[in-house]
Amino acid sequence: MERIVHIENMDPQILFGANNARMRQLKDYFPKLKVTARGEMIKWEGTESDVTNFEEKLDLIFRHVERFNVLTEAQLERIVLDDKPSILKNLNGHNDVIVNGVGGLLIKARTANQRKMVEAVDSNDLVFAMGPAGTGKTYTAVALAVRALKNKAVRRVVLTRPAVEAGESLGFLPGDMKEKLDPYMQPLYDALRDMIPTERLAQFLENGTIEIAPLAFMRGRTLDKSFVILDEAQNTTPNQMKMFLTRMGPSSQFIVTGDPSQIDLPTKQASGLPHALNTLTGVEGIAHITLDGRDVVRHPLVRKIIAAYDGQ
Repeated sequence: MERIVHIENMDPQILFGANNARMRQLKDYFPKLKVTARGEMIKWEGTESDVTNFEEKLDLIFRHVERFNVLTEAQLERIVLDDKPSILKNLNGHNDVIVNGVGGLLIKARTANQRKMVEAVDSNDLVFAMGPAGTGKTYTAVALAVRALKNKAVRRVVLTRPAVEAGESLGFLPGDMKEKLDPYMQPLYDALRDMIPTERLAQFLENGTIEIAPLAFMRGRTLDKSFVILDEAQNTTPNQMKMFLTRMGPSSQFIVTGDPSQIDLPTKQASGLPHALNTLTGVEGIAHITLDGRDVVRHPLVRKIIAAYDGQ
C-alpha cells in the first residue's frame, strides 16, 4: 500500500528537524516502510498494517506540532511508543492555553481580565478591550486571532491601526508606503513572531492570510470569514470607528483595543473609542472588557508608573 500526505498549518522545519533529524528518527521506528519526505510532502509504502499504523502515528505527530510548534527527540519517541489515549490526553490538556507559540511557548491569559477577554470572544462577535499600557490587550487579541486561524474558524486575520502618531502625511519617511508604516505596526509583528514560525508567518503575510495595514486601507471593504483587530482605537475619530465597525462580514469576529488615557488626536478632535462605547451600550452581541493596573504584565515598575500618573 502507498499513502501520500501534504503538510499544512505547520513549519516543515519543525516537523523534519534540523538536517532532517526528526524524519530520520521516525524512519528508524518503521524499518519495514519505505518513507520519502520532500518539501511539504510525505509518502510511505508497505504492508497494510504498517501503513495504517504509520498513518495513525503521523496524525498524532501533526497534531502535536500544530499545537506546540516544537518536536523534540523525546517528544517524538513518546508519541510513537506510547499508547494513543495517553498521547491524546496530553494533546487535549492545557485548556487555559490560548495558543502554542514558537519553540513550545505557551501563550495563555495571565490575569483575570485577560481571561474575561477570552471568554468574551468565545461568546461575542464584537469585543471592546480597554486598558492602560502593558495590560496585554493587543497580545491577547492577537493570540485569539491566531487561535481562530489555526482552528480554521476563519480564513484570514486582519490587524489594523490608525496611523496617527506617524502622522497622516508620511512623505518625510524613507521608502514606499509599506516601509513607512511597518515600524508603526511593529508591536503586531512582534506578537505574531511569538506565535507563528518565521517561514510560515512570511507565507501568511505574502498570500494575504494575515494582513497588517493602517486603518485607512479598510475603507470600502467587507471583511468576511475574518478575525479582525483594531489596535490603538483611542486614536480613531467617530467617523473612522463607524467605518471600521461597519466592515464586519456575516462570519467575522472583531476585537477593538485601546487606551482612553493615551489619545494622540488633535486637542479639539473627539476620540471614536468612548463615542462608540456610549453609542453601542446595550447592543446584544457586543462585550466590553476593562483592564487596569492589576493586569499589567510588563516590568513591575510599569504598574507603579500607571498608578502615579493616574493619581495626578
